[in-house]
Amino acid sequence: MPFSTRIAVRSYELDALGHLNQAVYHSYAEVARVEAFIAAGVSWDDLVATGVGPVMLASQINFRRELRGGEKVDVTCELKFGDGKTFVVDQRILKVDGTLSAEISSVIGLMDLSARKLLEDPRAVLEKAGLDLSGLSA
Repeated sequence: MPFSTRIAVRSYELDALGHLNQAVYHSYAEVARVEAFIAAGVSWDDLVATGVGPVMLASQINFRRELRGGEKVDVTCELKFGDGKTFVVDQRILKVDGTLSAEISSVIGLMDLSARKLLEDPRAVLEKAGLDLSGLSA
């Protein structure tokens, strides 16, 4: 099972039609990514303190079912590593009853903040920083 965190849809996050504003889906995904890293032992701030910063390179969202004020959702977070300088974070936003509301796939890299260049082998960098990937990666 991938990491998951529960978020309540707040009234001020709704658009004129009473649906969750499309930009907020990305915010929910960011909340889950940050909380997943903290749960696995390393926060974004911990990484930045070592001179490494996570950078979003691409993000795609597919909307499946509307969300309305007062609903609660579970936002998952699963990291997928391959070769190269980036990794993919796949996320699902699910209503409490399991209905899929949105799928988000993001490409993320880890930047050396001094050199301003992406680091090779982000999995190894994260593991060296103390991130326990056992509950986050496929």
